[in-house]
Amino acid sequence: MTVVQDPTAPITVPSAPDQAAIARRERLRFLRRSPTFLIGCALVGIWVICAIFGNLIAPHDPEFPDVLNKLVGPSGEHIFGTDRLGRDVLSRVIVGARSVLVIAPIATLLGTVLGTAIGLVTGYYRGLVDEATMRVVDAVLAIPLIITSLLAVVALGPSRVTLILVIGFVFAPIIAKTVRAAVLGEAQLEYVEAARLRNERGLYVMFAEILPNVMGPVIVEFTVRLGYAIFTIATLSFLGFGADPSIPDWGQDISQHYQFISGDVWWPVLFPSLAIATLIVGINLVADAIAQSFER
Repeated sequence: MTVVQDPTAPITVPSAPDQAAIARRERLRFLRRSPTFLIGCALVGIWVICAIFGNLIAPHDPEFPDVLNKLVGPSGEHIFGTDRLGRDVLSRVIVGARSVLVIAPIATLLGTVLGTAIGLVTGYYRGLVDEATMRVVDAVLAIPLIITSLLAVVALGPSRVTLILVIGFVFAPIIAKTVRAAVLGEAQLEYVEAARLRNERGLYVMFAEILPNVMGPVIVEFTVRLGYAIFTIATLSFLGFGADPSIPDWGQDISQHYQFISGDVWWPVLFPSLAIATLIVGINLVADAIAQSFER
């Protein structure tokens, strides 16, 4: 039986909150079905588990030196071999996830919050505020990220707090430019003009009206910068400016053993390097999937 729709019936148009809820459900449905997202989450999840339960999972004490078994290759007892002090490489790789997965997310969150605030202000007010702020941002971005981070860490001294602050402040200008570009497009739309006509305060318009509509670029920027933060932390550790030289650290372990590669001792370098690579690849896969979900 064919159902004929009444042409006089009113057409129901979803309200703005309903449309936002529908869009969120569509994005979640896309992510649940995305192999890229699922593989990325699996890779990141493995290292998150290692960071939380590392001491329980590690087969040996990562700090225990065994002078009789220095630089022993992979074997049944030491699956990833031992390092120059006889410490188990597998245990150090597992426990070493904790340091980077504590510092990187906090630093990235700090940079995202600061960058989002700067982007909202400059994109909304424009004019002199925008010009002055963007010139400072361009000056900061003219210097390579790792050079800026290295100079700041050398000046302030390496520590967890220093790394978090330095990476957060260095990422803020990059995120600010992305958010500003999104805000410039939103600031011309009708809902913003309506808020202005209601004499709403600028802070309310920016954070209550515009921010929810630019959360897509903000979330994508956070995931992308998280991968860069991990790479930056590993690089600084490799150069000898890690948060704490007394704890297992992937970059530090690579730095202490790369000179042994010429003597065919590759395992203390290969496995920490693979740990860094798989974690960054996992985060980038998640970031790509999230970006695709907002583009649909």
